[in-house]
Amino acid sequence: MKTVKQIDLLLKNEPGTLAMLSELLGANGINIIAFYVTTEKDEGRLHFVANDPDKAVNVLKTAGYKIDEQDVIACETPHHPGGLNAVLKPLKAAKINVDYIYPCIGASETTVLILGVGPLKEAVTIMEDNWIRVLGKELYHI
Repeated sequence: MKTVKQIDLLLKNEPGTLAMLSELLGANGINIIAFYVTTEKDEGRLHFVANDPDKAVNVLKTAGYKIDEQDVIACETPHHPGGLNAVLKPLKAAKINVDYIYPCIGASETTVLILGVGPLKEAVTIMEDNWIRVLGKELYHI
């Protein structure tokens, strides 16, 4: 099944915390492909996809971060008005909920989205059956 690895971690919601994490990953040759951050009061949660998820996990654990990992879907979506619906409409028809969605950072000439959905395997099948390009490990090299 074509999926990519998302890394999740809690961070303190204070100036410089995200910069320190970015510096740590960059110094170890790890590129953040896609991310989103949520904050609430003193705490933030970072969800991201890295070009080398195994190395990112190792570096973060060695540095003392507590992380979670999960498989998510990376897919291409048309870049025009209503293009997002090409991805969402088949999932809606299959009654699959999208828990969250965020874009990749300049991954390619097309728009690549990261989707957190359940059930994952069914969602991948629905998307591929509807001619949506689902990316696996090739995302790490775009």
